[in-house]
Parts: sequence; structure tokens; C-alpha cells
Amino acid sequence: MPRTLSELLATASALANQFATRAEAHDREASFPFDNVADLKAAQLPLVPVPVEFGGDGLGLYACVHILQRLAQGDASTALGIAMHYHVVGTLAETRPWADAAFAELCAEIVATGALVNSVASEPEMGSPSRGGLPATTATPVEGGFVLNGRKSWVTFAPALTFLLVTARLDEGIGVFVVRNGTHGITLVDTWRNSLSLRASGSFDVVLEDVFVESRWHVEQRAPGQRRGGLPAGWSACAFAAVYLGVGEAALRATARYCLQRVPTALGKPIAELPHVQRNLGQMTVVLKGAQAVLHQVAQRWDACPEARSTLEADLAAAKHLCTNAAITVTDLALRTVGAAGLERRLPLERYLRDARAGLMHPPQDDRALEILGKAALQEARQDACG
Repeated sequence: MPRTLSELLATASALANQFATRAEAHDREASFPFDNVADLKAAQLPLVPVPVEFGGDGLGLYACVHILQRLAQGDASTALGIAMHYHVVGTLAETRPWADAAFAELCAEIVATGALVNSVASEPEMGSPSRGGLPATTATPVEGGFVLNGRKSWVTFAPALTFLLVTARLDEGIGVFVVRNGTHGITLVDTWRNSLSLRASGSFDVVLEDVFVESRWHVEQRAPGQRRGGLPAGWSACAFAAVYLGVGEAALRATARYCLQRVPTALGKPIAELPHVQRNLGQMTVVLKGAQAVLHQVAQRWDACPEARSTLEADLAAAKHLCTNAAITVTDLALRTVGAAGLERRLPLERYLRDARAGLMHPPQDDRALEILGKAALQEARQDACG
């Protein structure tokens, strides 16, 4: 029986509280949160976007956004890992670009074992694949399949993934290949532990050396920059937005708790009673509420109006831009409000500040998002002039 969103949010809230107790240690040690992954699988959260016909919950983007937002309040690194899984599986479930048997097999393993999936696309030379580059990773046809060679960057949750959806150059286009993690020739390289943000996200490099893939796992072939189904990247934009919005919400709550407890002897009362502190908390609240309203609205419309998805690129860009920058604004205000104590590890605020910065790196990045919005405004003006 598929679970309801309210049931899943209760589960996500309980997990977020548990993840929060581990987050500081994983961040400090740059250790991968295998304990959190085990909890995600025990709660069957990887099944959420899997279609009901394959044994999943069959829930859409709006539900996944709410779940990710709540999980990120506990630990952003773990939330980003499951966000990657959600946006890949959710997009595949809606667009069905693969052969039916291949997608059914992928879903069956997610349902049976809690298998996690992520796209493996970025490369050191190419940068973000969202900019339309052709990968240096190659797929060479051989008898019965292909041999992959290359190096991929920033593969979030790499130690926990069951399947890697590897992009490689093939026939002057881009092939997508399903590779089981741990296959002979795959090496995970921890290049991430000294990063500024999301140190527990396991965003490793993946090296592929003569990795054989059966022909049936060559699941897609497309031109550089070609969108799956011709649609904007609704799932990824909203999933990333939800994670960073959750970071900002966690920062607001932590700041409010500190202000209620902090009683300087010179003041003789909690700093929460100071007008400038209340104004700061109010500003943080307004920024978060505005970003959340845009995110929830576009995610709900994505689910409710499939025929309108091709027109939502500007709204998706706005949601990603607003949520990411809301997290950055709020975590900055949190430290300004708390003062020097916010720099210490005994409070999570400095971690929230660092984690929020990672949102700038996910597509659409701010420059691209603003271009999309600007072009949409110009198009609207042209239509008004012609109307």
C-alpha cells in the first residue's frame, strides 16, 4: 500500500532529528554517514518516487520537495544524497526514456534493497554538464556491450550508490550507461573531505578503467545539451532548492533557540527580548517564507499540470535561485545575530553557513537562472507589445 505524504513527513521528521545528532561529527571527521543511509533504507525512503506499478509510493515532485526540506533540517549532506536519487528516479518515472525492461529492473532493485541511484556526469575538464559540454569519458563498442574509460567529478553519495548512470561520448553524442557500483574497473577517489561544504556528502571522483557494460544497459543516447523529454529540469531544480531551503530553516530555528537561552549578565534577560534580534529573526522568516512559497507553487504545478511543464523553466529557475540565496542570507544573518558564539562548533550555525554555499554550484547556477528569468520577462514584453 503506497504511503501518504503525511506518513512520510512523520518518518522524515524522526529521521532528521536522528541525523542532527550525528551531523557535527560526520562534518568534523569528513566521514561518510553510512548510519544515515541505513536509516533511509530501513524507512524505505528510496521508494518514494518509484511508480506504484513497480511497488513504490508513486509520489511526485511536490511530495519529494517536502520530504527533502525536512531531512535537510537534520543533515544537508544526507538530504542532498537522497535528493540526487529522487530527481533521477522521479524524472525517469515521468519521461520513461529507457526500455521498459531496464527501468522495471532498476525499480525492482530499489524496492527490494533500497538501492540508490545518481547520475555520473560532471568531469574535471568539462565542468557542469548543464552547460552542454561533451564528456571526455568514452564508450567503446565491443562484443556484447561497451567499455567505459574516464574520470567523473562530484558524484554525490558515491560510497552508498548501487547504480551509477554514467554519461560517455559515443557516436558524436552522449550515451547513458547503467553501471553497478563496485564493478571491476571502478575506483572511488575521496577528493571531497577538505571541501568547505557538505563534507559528509561523499561527493567523490569516480574513475572508470576498462569498465565493461552490457549492451542492454546502454539506456539512452542524446545530443550534447539535449533535455530529456524536451522539458526543463524540474526535478533537479526543485530537489536542490528544497535541500538548501531546509538548511536555512534549520539555521532560523537554531538561532531562535540560542536567543531564548542566552542571558548576558550585563543584560539580565534573554537576548531574544532585544528589538534588533527580533527584527533579524523576522527578516530570516520573511526570506524563507517567500522562497518556500515559490518552490511549493512550482512543484505543485509541475505535478498537477503535466501539459504546462515546458512553460515552467523561468518559475523553476526562480525557485532554485530564491531558495539557495535565502539559505545564504539566513545563515549569514544567523551569525550576525548570535555573534562570536556562532563561529564555534558547539553551535551548528557555522556548518549551516558553509553548507548553504554549496547551493550556488547546482544548476541552474545564479547567472543562468537570472538569464532565464530575464529572457522570460523580455518575451512577455514582446507579447504585450504585439497583443
